[in-house]
Amino acid sequence: MANGYTRSPKLQKGALIQFSAPLLVPIPNIIVFQYNPESMTRKISPWKSTGTTETGKSDCAEDSTKALNPLAQPIDPGETFDLTLELDAADALEEPDNNRVAVLAGVADRIAAIELLLYPPGDTGLGRLINTVSNAFGGGNVVDVTPRKTVPVVLFYWGLGRILPIRIESYSVDEQAYSPTLFPIRATVKLGIRTLDAASFGDDRRATVKIAKACYAYTRAQKEVLALSRIAEEIVPGDLPF
Repeated sequence: MANGYTRSPKLQKGALIQFSAPLLVPIPNIIVFQYNPESMTRKISPWKSTGTTETGKSDCAEDSTKALNPLAQPIDPGETFDLTLELDAADALEEPDNNRVAVLAGVADRIAAIELLLYPPGDTGLGRLINTVSNAFGGGNVVDVTPRKTVPVVLFYWGLGRILPIRIESYSVDEQAYSPTLFPIRATVKLGIRTLDAASFGDDRRATVKIAKACYAYTRAQKEVLALSRIAEEIVPGDLPF
């Protein structure tokens, strides 16, 4: 078009956002999806009663007096996603001067960025390597290797309608082609992720956790607004079933 505009809407890209706070200020590491998944499988698992009373005894016990409310829901239902990410360095390799990393490593840098979300930060292989080399030459530890504790806080971004704190629970990668240096040029990454609600973090007061809780509350509130908007639009007096 002569005016430079097209009729196609601008497509938002999904992403995984890792938060770390090395200087007490949360710093995001954004892993943008090269191609959005064409489909995702989403499962919600409601909380199930254990069949015991509030005193911890069986519902069938003769002395049971306070059976659990069958509608009780002490926690939010669990939610999981299964999605597949396609990675391809072919376009970048057509302009090698502008994409030196792709020429050297194909899509290995993107794979590594996703895989590091599975590792607790601090006790890194790089830090151990530097210290090993330093010790070999008579020097002391030059990198402070922090004991591993928890994996980083990660957000699953799927447009403004869904921003959720998650933990990756399953991961597999199918490397489909290799560069002359044996780095993958194409790959398919399959992820299984679980939503973390506010209760999952307990009383953790880190800045990154506060961000995660706020995102969960935002997405939950937006779901409630959408449900209410549907009621307001579709149900009018005279259409009620009672």
